[in-house]
Amino acid sequence: MDLKVLATVFGIVFLAELGDKTQLATLLFAAKSPGNLIAVFVGASAALIVASAIGVVAGGVISQYVSPKHLSYVAGAGFLLIGAWTIWQGANLN
Repeated sequence: MDLKVLATVFGIVFLAELGDKTQLATLLFAAKSPGNLIAVFVGASAALIVASAIGVVAGGVISQYVSPKHLSYVAGAGFLLIGAWTIWQGANLN
């Protein structure tokens, strides 16, 4: 196992997940079920594991047909489009 890859992925995913809607939803479930914190933790952890597994499998399959360089361009463009759409939606709330 490449520890550099492990540390990089851990750091990036950890920072990306801090304060996002998944963490906030988990916080709300924990607040609503203080007697079932283990169940909330296990459920949220299992969901993140399954979602990550889907990403790893999809990335492995896609990388056989698309170069990582082109895939990063597509992902970057997707993030920019989502950001622009979010800003546009916020501007139209007034």
